[in-house]
Formats: sequence, structure tokens, C-alpha cells
Amino acid sequence: MAKKIKDTDYLVISARIKAMETGLLTRERMEQVLEARSNEEAVKILQECGYPELDPSDPEAMDAALSAVRQETLSDLSDGAPDARYIELFKLKYDYHNVKALLKAEAMGTDPSRMLMDMGRVPVKELRQALQTRELDALPAMLAQAAAEAREVLDTTRDPQLSDIALDRWYYREMAAVAEETGSAFLRGYVRTVVDAANLRALVRALRMGKNREFLSGVLAQGGDIAPDAVLAVAAAQGGGMRELYGPTRFAAAAEAGADALEGGALTEFEKLCDDAVGDYLAGAQYVPFGEAPLVGYLAARETEYTNLRILLMGRGAGLPADVIRSRLRASYV
Repeated sequence: MAKKIKDTDYLVISARIKAMETGLLTRERMEQVLEARSNEEAVKILQECGYPELDPSDPEAMDAALSAVRQETLSDLSDGAPDARYIELFKLKYDYHNVKALLKAEAMGTDPSRMLMDMGRVPVKELRQALQTRELDALPAMLAQAAAEAREVLDTTRDPQLSDIALDRWYYREMAAVAEETGSAFLRGYVRTVVDAANLRALVRALRMGKNREFLSGVLAQGGDIAPDAVLAVAAAQGGGMRELYGPTRFAAAAEAGADALEGGALTEFEKLCDDAVGDYLAGAQYVPFGEAPLVGYLAARETEYTNLRILLMGRGAGLPADVIRSRLRASYV
């Protein structure tokens, strides 16, 4: 029988994470980068925070550099985590992203190399070989089922969007399964919040595109706090009742922005507020002295930081006004 992992087993890594949190970019430091007089000055500020040189004029190189930092963080924390599943949960999205890229490239006869991110549980070389040979047995079980279903959908419909939807549903399903296996109430709550955010996004996007109930039903993921049937009822009313459904939840502000988006408003603020609601849940990890919550919170905070850096530097590179860039930044952990 496997040894039961207790929160006290996280004493060492929790203390380390508390120290590592001091390296997260604060709101003040993000403002310094935003207000820097030149891209060179902005990059220098980030280098003082431990980042490599990030060139806003070369998005591909910048993404590669951020990917390397992501990989270093995951590898670093893997060594001290009592339960590797908490690290694996943050690798899942890269596995599913890579399957999407590989299947689309196969269907279109193109090279997916530029789209692949070697940060999942399965090395890109092995995943690529498995999909090419259709020998999926060596892959994690749920990922193998997901890849097989997504390929069947793509072969049948020739619609990459439907293939992606199938993979997204499996992704959230596997997230929920990993969280359930760990027995962590905090991780289960995080996954439920992520699913609710995804379903709210799907609701607003589907209504804006004029998609029917059947389409939305196929997109919505199970496992959130808000039942898919309740979301479908809002869709049937063309968005009516959205504020009431989400009002008592941490998604109240996002739903308000979503309702505005249905009346012709931009999606930018809505998307940001969905992410901020997830960040609001994770912020509670800062007040937990030890256990798995600080580890989950820190990993998610780093992901938000990478997203913000890309928004900020790409915005600067495109010459966007500071206020526009600022409005797109996700809520900071610190």
C-alpha cells in the first residue's frame, strides 16, 4: 500500500515556495516594466528579476525563452514535491496542446514543429511517434483515449474546431481525475473553478457566434460548481439569467462583462475577468502555511505571470498605449 501523504510532508517545499514567491513579479514591478521608456529598459528590469533576455520584436524567440523558464520551474519543483501528481496537473495542458497541433498538422500536411511545446508529461518526440504510428498504448490512458477520439472526429468531420473541443473535454476530465486521486480539497476546488471559467467562456462565445444548444452541449465540460444544464438554460434564454446564475459566485464580474459582450461589447475584459476569478480562488493559498495549496498556488501564479509578460511585451512591441496593455493584464498573485 502506498504511503499516505500528509500536509506536514510539504513543510520543506512549502518553506521553499514561500521564499520563491518573493521572486514573483509584483504589481509595482509590472508597472515599472509597463512604464519603461524603451523595450531595452523593460527587458533589463525583467533580467533583474531572473528572466533571460526577452525580445518583444521576436515573438518566437520570446515564447521559446518563456517556455524554457516554465520547464525549469516545473523540473525544479518536481524534485521536492512529495506527490508528483500536483506537478503533472500543470503539465497536462501541454500534452493536450501538442496533440491538437500534431493532429491538425497531419490533416493539413504541414510541419507542426513551431507549435509544439516540450513541457508535458510525454516528450514531444514520443508523442509524435505514437500519433504517427497510431500506437497509443504507451501514452497515459486518458490522453490516449482523447487522441483517438479527436482523430476520429477530425477524420469524420474534417473540422479542427470539433476535434479541439473533444480534446478540451478530455483535458478537463483528466484534470478532475488527477485532483480526485490526490484527495486534495484545494486542488479539487481549483479544477472546479477552472471548469466554471471554461464553461462561462463557452457560453458567451457560443451565443456571440449564434451556435445552437446542441453545439454548446458538446462543448461544456463536467466537473464545475455550476451544472451544464444551468448554463444551457441561460443559452436557451439568449443570455437571460446569466447575471443571476453567476451573481452569487466569484464569476459575478465576469458574467456582467459577458452580458455586455453579448450586446456588442469587446471580449477582452470578459476574458480577463474569467481568469481573475480563477486567480481569486488561488489567492487563498497564500494564507496556508504548509501543504499542497502553496505548491498549487505558486505554479498557477507562475503561469499567470508568463501570460502577463507575453501580453505586456507583445503589447509594447506593437506600440499599444500603456492603458490598453494594463487593461489586459491578469490579476497578480502578489
